[in-house]
Amino acid sequence: MSITVPHTAVTGLTAAEVEQRRRDGRTNDVPDRASRSVRDIVRANVFTRINAILGVLFVLVLATGSIIDGMFGLLIIANSAVGIIQEVRAKRTLDQLAIVSQAKPTVRRDGRALEVLPKEVVLDDLIELGPGDQIVVDGTVEESALLEVDESLLTGEADPVDKPIGAAVMSGSYVVSGSGAYRATKVGKDAYAAKLAEEASKFTLVKSELRSGIDTILKVITYLLIPAGLLSIYNQLFSSKESWRPAVTGMVAALVPMVPEGLVLMTSVAFAVGVVRLGRRQCLVQELPAIEGLARVDVVCADKTGTLTENGMRLSDIKTVGSFDDAEVRRALAAMAADDPRPNASVQAIGEELTDRPNWRHTAVAPFSSAKKWSGFSYGEHGDWLLGAPDVLLDPSSEDARVAEELGSSGLRILLLARSDRPVDAVDAPGAVDPAALVVLEQKVRPDARETLDYFASQQVSIKVISGDNAVSVGAVASSLDLRGGDHAVDARELPEDHHALADVLEHETTFGRVRPDQKRAMVAALQSRGHTVAMTGDGVNDVLALKDSDIGVAMGSGSPATRAVAQIVLLDNKFATLPYVVGEGRRVIGNIERVSNLFLTKTVYSVLLAFLVGIAGVGSQIFGYDPIGYPFLPRHVTIAAWFTIGIPAFILSLAPNNERARSGFVSRVMRLAIPSGVVIGVATFIAYLIAYAGPDASFEQKEQAGTTALITLIMIAVWVLAIVARPYVWWKVVLIGASIAAYVLLFTIPFTRHFFKLDPSNVELTTAAFICGAVGIVLVEAAWWIAAAVQGEKHTLLPSSPGGGA
Repeated sequence: MSITVPHTAVTGLTAAEVEQRRRDGRTNDVPDRASRSVRDIVRANVFTRINAILGVLFVLVLATGSIIDGMFGLLIIANSAVGIIQEVRAKRTLDQLAIVSQAKPTVRRDGRALEVLPKEVVLDDLIELGPGDQIVVDGTVEESALLEVDESLLTGEADPVDKPIGAAVMSGSYVVSGSGAYRATKVGKDAYAAKLAEEASKFTLVKSELRSGIDTILKVITYLLIPAGLLSIYNQLFSSKESWRPAVTGMVAALVPMVPEGLVLMTSVAFAVGVVRLGRRQCLVQELPAIEGLARVDVVCADKTGTLTENGMRLSDIKTVGSFDDAEVRRALAAMAADDPRPNASVQAIGEELTDRPNWRHTAVAPFSSAKKWSGFSYGEHGDWLLGAPDVLLDPSSEDARVAEELGSSGLRILLLARSDRPVDAVDAPGAVDPAALVVLEQKVRPDARETLDYFASQQVSIKVISGDNAVSVGAVASSLDLRGGDHAVDARELPEDHHALADVLEHETTFGRVRPDQKRAMVAALQSRGHTVAMTGDGVNDVLALKDSDIGVAMGSGSPATRAVAQIVLLDNKFATLPYVVGEGRRVIGNIERVSNLFLTKTVYSVLLAFLVGIAGVGSQIFGYDPIGYPFLPRHVTIAAWFTIGIPAFILSLAPNNERARSGFVSRVMRLAIPSGVVIGVATFIAYLIAYAGPDASFEQKEQAGTTALITLIMIAVWVLAIVARPYVWWKVVLIGASIAAYVLLFTIPFTRHFFKLDPSNVELTTAAFICGAVGIVLVEAAWWIAAAVQGEKHTLLPSSPGGGA
């Protein structure tokens, strides 16, 4: 079936034709990037496994008629509400920033070029292309001026593909060099590559080491819950010889604290708050786990232009060489700047200064590419002109090359204007080169670059400056920022091809010039092969492959659409200085989640252990004939035990500052600290309960006193665990711990709360026994945590001597 183009390729569609296609639904209507609907967010936060477990237990408690003991049911509402609110906030922030960052293709309609959003493209639209442009829909090339497209994001092949007129182009690829235009033949859901890209870029919380670690922990807990729960159910309903109402409440009290109900919530909230905080700094997080990933980074590969230096340049001087005169040189430069359809920063600076364009008509074009480092125009009788890197076009031993290097050593950017003896599009171009002028451009170092580099140095993060510019010029900029190794920049043309040898060089050197795009990619891989977590920053099309292969790709907002599309993080304000805030946010998320994980998992461990101990004792009473033992707590007891030792403190700690660099081994580290603490609490609480237990025929008052004795012991040690997790101390952490202690003192002393929560600490002997058990437990917990750290040969942040983590 043939397709009839409704209008000529020169002028594009008319306004009427565009409107007709919109009415027919032939638009590029695809879901917004990085977003899921509010409905999906609500469903994901309400219908969770934890909410289901708590919901069933809540119904069981209500069946006993004890509404007060069902207070834990408020956790279902709190978990869902907080999760929904924070994730909706994060969604709105992401959506707003994504619109700003979105690539806007240039379409030609009624003979005029205008930028539109990708979803405003319609079938048969004529879309213009230039270097760095992303192809947003599938189509057929209608105009081509040496158009080359990189399809590596689709096919995995890194070599650019020539696209003559009639060739097909696919969404998801991008232009490497040349220019042209293509007609949209597949839009919206019909563009298969666009669907793949959309599916891969959806808002997600799951692809991270932190989340996978928590999932692993939850699986282990699930396996423990089943036997502990069955034993508790059997003990309460059959062994304890209690009536069904207290038996059910005891069973629920045993099961509720086993569920780490806030762990997943705190993780989601910490990530979502991180997105909102970074959004305020004009930082778009396109993949949420990137916040976590950047916190693990120990090497940052930074481009020079647009990262350490500002994007804009200024033409400083034109130094003619050889037999060329100044007027001829300026005419050639003005013509080339005016004829370049997509000028880079250097050509823009030339064009802004040289506005008097001669009336020359070009007969051949050679677009600039990062591989060959030059561009050119043939102007018939006016000559074949080249503009590019002096150290590429000149004989290195020539006087002109020496002058160019000397100028570049001061941090200036130097280009060579030269005349060739053959057309610039010849197979063997550039041929014989006759130097005409050295074009001197000034580039300004970002005022915040030094501070940013100092921050990374203080955080033991290595900086590698990787640039396509002349190595001497790159070294001059690096030296001006006091970057170690900047005084002896490496020319990438001398780098070894061998993977291992390249990695050896990268371990010791910091500054590299004349780096090709394929070399940038190889350098990232070499660093990763040595166990480094690598972040790559860039803004040009030559950075795309390296950004894609790095652990974390960071693009500048003013960069090419292709770089913004593959990067996980986009700095919309174009400030390299924003990166430390992103790193800090990631460290806050990971470090604080590790802290609160210790609190939640300690509670799970002591709850499971206590259920096992009580259950085994209950089964033993049937075998050996001693008095049966019921669960010591009511559901209301376990609720208040979690309020000020876990719930409120964990929420505050999850949002607190934390500057420690993330490390691997999250699961083993958390379990290594939570298990001993949970075991001590569980055993000490059980012993305190046995001391106070007066048998199944005890009075109501005696049962209340026994439960209170066990609860005091549990709370004392749990508060101490909170105090350990909160280390190192700053004023607000001391206030937090003090407030928790004060809250429990009030609960146990105010008559109303004592009656409401069924607390009776009036028996001095039992209360003293509780304090003694609690004190012994505190000593054991402290010793266990120190021993665990010593065995691993490290001083973790949670230990007193550890630095960082303050306000």
